Amino acid sequence: MRLKLPPLPYAKGALAPHLSACTLDAHYEKHHKGYLRKLTKLVRGKPEENLSLEELVCRTTGEVFENAAQVWNHNFYWRSMRPAGGDGPGRALRELIANSFGSVADFKHRFAEAANGQFGSGWAWLVMDERGRLRIQGSSNAENPLQQDCVPLLTLDVWEHAYYLDYQNQRERPRARLPRPSAELGIPRGEPGRRASSTKSRV
Repeated sequence: MRLKLPPLPYAKGALAPHLSACTLDAHYEKHHKGYLRKLTKLVRGKPEENLSLEELVCRTTGEVFENAAQVWNHNFYWRSMRPAGGDGPGRALRELIANSFGSVADFKHRFAEAANGQFGSGWAWLVMDERGRLRIQGSSNAENPLQQDCVPLLTLDVWEHAYYLDYQNQRERPRARLPRPSAELGIPRGEPGRRASSTKSRV
């Protein structure tokens, strides 16, 4: 299938002053699109060319996986934020958060800790596991919760290119100042955010 990037769900300057238009331009135009260009070259003329992006994440290894996962992760990252933030999670999700973390405020604190504590490049995630429990986890490089059969609900990019133009080496500052997540806590309607239907086998 033909792989393509969805457009950003807001203008590049819409997240200022938390993230500048310059940062979003470099992040989306150079890094995100760069992963897609490399992925397209890697699968061209091969059986993997017929797989969906989620299938590539769940069923491949090496460079194909790394670039597919980075495309997917970024697709999800952009939709985990919106300019005006949200009014907080709905009642059902708020109860899940309270049961898992104590309160929404406690969740935010622990999520920021996970992002700031991630060594090197990677991601911070809020996920729902197979038992319907919420948990916060970090992942290195391109690692993705779909590999663990978890449903991602929210993510934060802690690769340096996500914040360095605005904050240099002060990783904790954008975590404290980022716009609030959407009311759905980052769950896009339709995709991504659903559990991958592909098998765990690797090609």
